[in-house]
Amino acid sequence: MSRAVLVALARIDLRIPGVRSLKEKRRVVRTLTAALRSRFPVSVAEVDHQDLWQRATIGVALVGGEGHHLRRVLHEVQRTVERWAEVEVLSVEVDLLAPES
Repeated sequence: MSRAVLVALARIDLRIPGVRSLKEKRRVVRTLTAALRSRFPVSVAEVDHQDLWQRATIGVALVGGEGHHLRRVLHEVQRTVERWAEVEVLSVEVDLLAPES
């Protein structure tokens, strides 16, 4: 009997109040996403607001077999982002999906 494959997704909407250019914003987003990738077993990308200076939305994804573990990892990712000095978290959406076999 095989175990279920689960996909956990988070969409984190951010405000980046201290930047004055797209170049500064991209530095903040690049540093944050690299830190998340190095600390957690996740894929991360900027998924919205690419052309706005002080806004960004990042998508975070991971795959596993236990929903509890996936939710715990996403919770730790969220806490890390919330503690990131250069950003303010506006909203977080989390989904746990079980693709059909």
